[in-house]
Amino acid sequence: MGFLVSPGVHVREIDLTNIVPALQTNIGAIAGPFEKGPVATVVNIGSEAELVNIFGKPNSSNFEYFFTAANFLQYSNALKVVRCESGVLNAASELGVLIRDTDHYTNSFRDGQASVGPWAARTAGDHGNSLAVSICATATAFSQDITGANQVNGAASSGATSVTVDDVDLASNVINVGDILSFFTDSGFGTPATGHAGKEYEVTARDTANNTVTIRELDNPNGTGLAASLADNSYIRRRWKFYDLFDAAPGTSKWSETESRGTADEMHIVVYDTTGKISGFAESVAGQRTLAVLETYTGLSKNPKAKTVQGGTNYYVDVIYTRSAFIYWMDHLGAGTNWGSDLDLSNDIILNGTDATGSDEGGSVLDETDGDSIIQDSGSGAGAYTAVDSPTLDSLTGGTDDYDVSLGEKRTAYDLFANAELHDINFVLGGPSVTVTGTSFGSAGDEFDTHGTMITDLAELRKDLVAFISPARQAVVNVQSSNTQTVNVKNCFDTLPSSSYVVYDSGYKYMYDKYNDVFRYVPLNGDIAGLCAHTDKVADPWFSPGGYNRGNIRGAIKLAYNPQQAERDILYKARINPVVDFPGQGVVLFGDKTALTRPSAFDRINVRRLFLVLEKAIATAAKYMLFEFNDEFTRAQFRNMVEPFLRDVQGRRGITDFQVVADATNNTGEVIDRNEFIGDIYIKPARSINFITLNFVAVRTGVEFSEVVGKF
Repeated sequence: MGFLVSPGVHVREIDLTNIVPALQTNIGAIAGPFEKGPVATVVNIGSEAELVNIFGKPNSSNFEYFFTAANFLQYSNALKVVRCESGVLNAASELGVLIRDTDHYTNSFRDGQASVGPWAARTAGDHGNSLAVSICATATAFSQDITGANQVNGAASSGATSVTVDDVDLASNVINVGDILSFFTDSGFGTPATGHAGKEYEVTARDTANNTVTIRELDNPNGTGLAASLADNSYIRRRWKFYDLFDAAPGTSKWSETESRGTADEMHIVVYDTTGKISGFAESVAGQRTLAVLETYTGLSKNPKAKTVQGGTNYYVDVIYTRSAFIYWMDHLGAGTNWGSDLDLSNDIILNGTDATGSDEGGSVLDETDGDSIIQDSGSGAGAYTAVDSPTLDSLTGGTDDYDVSLGEKRTAYDLFANAELHDINFVLGGPSVTVTGTSFGSAGDEFDTHGTMITDLAELRKDLVAFISPARQAVVNVQSSNTQTVNVKNCFDTLPSSSYVVYDSGYKYMYDKYNDVFRYVPLNGDIAGLCAHTDKVADPWFSPGGYNRGNIRGAIKLAYNPQQAERDILYKARINPVVDFPGQGVVLFGDKTALTRPSAFDRINVRRLFLVLEKAIATAAKYMLFEFNDEFTRAQFRNMVEPFLRDVQGRRGITDFQVVADATNNTGEVIDRNEFIGDIYIKPARSINFITLNFVAVRTGVEFSEVVGKF
C-alpha cells in the first residue's frame, strides 16, 4: 500500500470477482496417414470441408482414418489432426524431399539449402507429382514473332499433328514444349494463314533431329491437329503457354525504375495441374488448360528488396512463401543467372567490360561499397538482370505416399498430443487399429493389443480427456456369425488395461463415401466421441451420450455387427458399449461404460466427464491464486469462487450435493510451511439410468392399494 505524504485520497482496487470459467469441452484429436498436408504437425480442423482442403480426400488406403475424423466433425467443429510421418516425400523439380511443415521449411530450406531444383510441392505425397511451375521472365519469352528463321518448312495437311520448321532449336527463337503457335502468311503478321484465323496450337513435343514439333489445337475439346492445311514458309508467332492469362509481358517494375535497381526484374509465374490430380482438370486435356491453372503471379521481382506500390514485398521468393498453397521456392532458376541479386546502381559504376584488375567481365557492374562484381548478360545492357528468353517449365517429381503406418509411427504421432499445456483436448479418436496379424484379436503380442494400450497410455498420462477405441476390423467385418463376432470383440478388449479415461465400442458402421462413390465399413469411435460432443451442445457434459435421446449415430446404413440382447449382456459385462440398429429407431449407442474394471462411479462416461469438467475448470481458476498468501482471505476467495460454480452444476443436474473445504482444518501450519494450499471438494455425482424395472401388479377389486404397495 502506498503512503500519502500530504493530505489526499488514496484509491485502491480489490478484485473479488474471480469465477470458475466455462471451458470448451468438444475438442477431438486423431493421427493418421492422410493424402496431403503438414507432416508430424498438429493442425486445427473445424469442418469436413477444411479436412479435405488441408489433408485431402479419402482413398482405399486411408479411408478409415479420414472418415473417423469426418464422422466426429458431424457432431463437433473442433478436431486436432496429425498426419503420420511415414515414408512420404514432397515432389520437387529434381528429386523428392521431406518438408514437414512451414516451420521445417523456414528453418531448413528457405535459404536454398536443398539441392532439389527451384521448386518443391507444399505438402508431401504423390499428388505433388501433378504440379508444374512455368516462369516467363522477359518480353521475348512472353511473345515472339519469328521472321526469316523458323518458318514452316514444308506444307502440312489439315488434321496433321506434326509441323516441320527450319530449325526448332535455333538460339534466337527456340520453340519449346508448351509454347503456343499461331500461323500467318506475311512477315508483318497481319494476315492469319488461310483457315487458321483465331486458331492456336500448343506444342506437345519436339524432335530436334528432324526439326518437327508435335501440336494440338488449343482449348478445343474436339480438336486434334491443324484446323486447315498449312502452306510452306508460313510465318510463326510463338507465345508463352499462359500468355492469355496476363495483360502484358514482364518488364521492369516501377520500384526498380524508381530506385535504380536494374532493369528487366519482373517475371510472371503460373502453377498448374498437369494430370488433374489436384484440381480435377488436366492441363494436357484439350479444353482444360486454363481450368488446370492453380495460381498465377503477375510482375514479381527478382530483387530481394523489391516492393509493391503498397509497400509490401514483391520479391518472388517471399511472395510464393506467403501466398502459395501449392509450392515452396527452393533455389533460383539455373546456373549463371543473377536472380536473387540486388542490382543497386545508385552507388555503382560501369567499367565497360573490365573489373578493377582489368579482367574481362562481359559488361559487369562494380559495387563501390564492397567491390563485388555482379554478373549480367552482356547483351542486355548495364544493370539488367540476366535475360531468359524462353519460358521455363518445371514439372515436379519424386513425391511419394505411404499409407502403411507402423505402430511406432502412429505412437510418435499421438505423442504430439501428450502435452496438456500445449494442446487442449477432450477426446482422442483411436481410428482403426493397425493391422492385426493373428486371429485371436487380443492375445499377447497382437498389434491391436499394442494399439489399444498406446491410446490408453496417452489418456492415463494426461488424465484430462477420454479416449475412444473400436475393435479390430477383422473382428466384425465380413464375419458371418454374430456369436463369433461377440467372442472376437470381447477378446479384442480383454487384455487392454483398465481405465476410466477410455471408452470401447462394438464395431464398424457401413456408410457412403461420396468422394469415391462407394460404400465402406468405418470404425465407430469417431461417432461415439462425436456423440459426447453433441451431448455437450444439447445438454451438458455430465449427461450420458447413450440412448434414444442423444445416442443416435449419423450416416449409418447398417452395422457390421448388430448385437442382440444376450450378446449385449456379454459385451457390457466386458466394459464394451454396444451399438445397436433398432428397427424404426435407427443406430443407437446403447451403453455408457468406461473401460474401468472395478466397480466405481467412474465406470460411467457421464461421471468421468463430469469430473473432467470440474477438475479442469476449477484448476484453471485456481492457478490465479499461485504466489498469493495461504491465509483466511485467500481461502475464502477460493470457496467463494468454487461454490457458485458447483451450485450452477447442481442446478443443471450434474451433481446432487457438494461441499468445499478450504480452511485451517486442511491448511495446517505444516501445509502452509510447505508453501502449499489444499482445497477439498466433495462431490455426489448424478447417475445415469442403465436399467429399468417395471412391476405390473394385478390387485383384486376389494384390496386397498395401501395394503400391497411396497410389498413386492
